[in-house]
Amino acid sequence: MISRIKQIMREIIDFGLLLIAIAIILELLYGPSTPFLGQNIIDNLKNQGIEPDLAQSNLIEELNNTSPKNNTFINKIKKNKSSFKSFYVWGDVGRGKTVILKSFIKNLDLKVIDFHYIDFMQSIHNELSSLSGIKNPLDHIAKSFSKKSEVIFIDEFQVEDIADAMIVGNLLNQLIERNVFVYITSNAHPNELYKDGLQRKKFQDSMKLFQKHARVYELDGDKDYRTRNIVNFNNNTKNKLYEDSEIASLIETNYQNVDFKIKKFQINDRFFSCKAKCNNFLWLSFNNFFSEPNGNKDFITISENVDWIFISEFRHCDDETADIMRRFISFIDICYRDQTKVKFFFNDIDYENLYSGVKLKILWERCCSRLIEMQTKEYLI
Repeated sequence: MISRIKQIMREIIDFGLLLIAIAIILELLYGPSTPFLGQNIIDNLKNQGIEPDLAQSNLIEELNNTSPKNNTFINKIKKNKSSFKSFYVWGDVGRGKTVILKSFIKNLDLKVIDFHYIDFMQSIHNELSSLSGIKNPLDHIAKSFSKKSEVIFIDEFQVEDIADAMIVGNLLNQLIERNVFVYITSNAHPNELYKDGLQRKKFQDSMKLFQKHARVYELDGDKDYRTRNIVNFNNNTKNKLYEDSEIASLIETNYQNVDFKIKKFQINDRFFSCKAKCNNFLWLSFNNFFSEPNGNKDFITISENVDWIFISEFRHCDDETADIMRRFISFIDICYRDQTKVKFFFNDIDYENLYSGVKLKILWERCCSRLIEMQTKEYLI
């Protein structure tokens, strides 16, 4: 009886090995079943006027090589790149990290949850509040995510708050343990995150463990496609009337997480009007924003925390509206000093004649000179 059981077990094992061998032979003959997804990404970039450079093409190829769908028998036996459970892309702003990863993930045909980092952490903190008193709440959160998704994408990963730093690394590791593939974009290498933060070693330890399972990839190069797109947007068209829909389309092409529903933003514990915003972008109405009681402290904070500012809805000013112009002049002085990128939509207003009063004549002449320079490619690029 025992010998018969042993014989059956040997036959089962032999049959399993035969199936594996057949799968490997088919792979060697016909290649892996996972298609090359890069062409879809390349086509998407070209539709946005971007011809992928060498660094971007290399990233696309690497994404395909480490795809969670690239789990072939041969790759598993070799324990090659596809053993990575996460992909972390970092590099300078405007290099196309977000658009490349979103295009790639869209073509994976897997269950995906897409977050901006701020929204991701907000959802985690909300979940933690609802799980108050429960042991190991991060386990529950990771388990919940694993039931809803096979892939999680976190855009613009940035750790600045101790409340985030103490949990985010551990949560990433728990997601990976539950076979959730995590894609991340950031402007910084994982080792450079949360600089000088409290209890940073605890954060670093969790991120070191994360990096053991992650492909950390730098998208290098010096072409800022976002800046190029914005600078070249109808650059030679003077006195064109820009509809809000046209400006919004430009924004959506170059920023992935802009909220057009938010009409207020907070600076220095006060709220001011805006037309749209995201983490590193702000769209202001000249007529509304500079009519509000803001000042240099607010302008400095804005200038230091955004990459691009759009300003539209200009109006003529004179000495009766000198306060509006005074604020605008101060704003331009600060942005000029900080080399902040500003896109002006003057429409049918000649910006040189934006102010026709006498009280601020000298200040305006200097400001006008700066406006001319701030619209040049030499300033913006």
